[in-house]
Amino acid sequence: MTDTPNDPRTDSPTALVVGVTGIAGSALADRLVDQGWPVLGLSRRAPAERPGVTALQADLTDADALRDVLADVRPTHVFLTAWARQDTEEENIRVNGGMVRDLLAALSPGGSVQHVALMTGLKHYLGPFEAYGKGETPDTPFHEDEERLPYPNFYYEQEDRLLEAAARDGFTWSVHRAHTVIGAALGNAMNMGQTLAAYATLCRETGSPFVFPGSQTQWDGLTDMTDAGLLAEQMVWASTEPAAADTAFNTANGDVFRWRWLWPLLAARLGVQPEGYAGSPRPLEEQMAGAAPRWREVADREGLREADLDRVASWWHTDADLGRDMECLTDQARSRAAGFTGYRSTLDCFLALFDRLEADRVVPAPR
Repeated sequence: MTDTPNDPRTDSPTALVVGVTGIAGSALADRLVDQGWPVLGLSRRAPAERPGVTALQADLTDADALRDVLADVRPTHVFLTAWARQDTEEENIRVNGGMVRDLLAALSPGGSVQHVALMTGLKHYLGPFEAYGKGETPDTPFHEDEERLPYPNFYYEQEDRLLEAAARDGFTWSVHRAHTVIGAALGNAMNMGQTLAAYATLCRETGSPFVFPGSQTQWDGLTDMTDAGLLAEQMVWASTEPAAADTAFNTANGDVFRWRWLWPLLAARLGVQPEGYAGSPRPLEEQMAGAAPRWREVADREGLREADLDRVASWWHTDADLGRDMECLTDQARSRAAGFTGYRSTLDCFLALFDRLEADRVVPAPR
């Protein structure tokens, strides 16, 4: 009998990217394909064709659908990047913890899984949406061994379900706590770089300044971010590096910056006039209220890929990140000590993303 790439008896690795249409999932699929991995891409909606990726479609909240679609696949490495925002943290826990539990249960009978990498984020240290930054938080920079906060948190639930499955099935695991991720993905719920590009487009249309929407703490303080490509690089590294097994890692670019330095540089690239913090936050959800019809006009005139502004920009998420009234900065020593040396310039990541969004006709280039 000839072994196939999905046969657990062969040493050939096969990746399953869960959430392949998202910011992190797309970057993971690209990196894995470039490295020659057979890649299975699982998503709720039918993804666009991607060379080197076998598309699988299932609702991650439907345990029966997951069992059906995963019955005949044998991935060795699983990359979990999907989540579904709910109205309350109780529902976030039920739905997102259930997704991890049910997906790994569906894969369990095949016995092929060697490693599972789970993407989470800094709400691990800052608290869930309902208590975001409102109570006592750890000192910066955040370290991976901080005690959990005394709030229900779907990230904690996801980690617990991951460790439960690892103990049952004998695979190794890694958790990747990313800061705000810079990347390209239409319809994504947390997408600052793309949101700022759309915001700048509407500022150019109306002749309005490119107003920093957040707090004075974020404007003046140090922070960091995470490029989707860097996140993918770390997740793939951790899945194959023995020193990274059974470990949680912070994931950020490796540089730090202040928004008061970066904001004018982004504005210059986007062809808008910057305006910094001026006494109080000016949230994008308020600035951009009623902007959808204008975006549709721009999309029709410029031949953009997406005329629905809600699928391009996530005002609420950018407001949440830039409106925080505490410093957010992560320590990278754990991954460095284990051998991961990936680095990105955050400014260069933004500039490269804007180039890509214009080339892909997601936003128009400045004239």
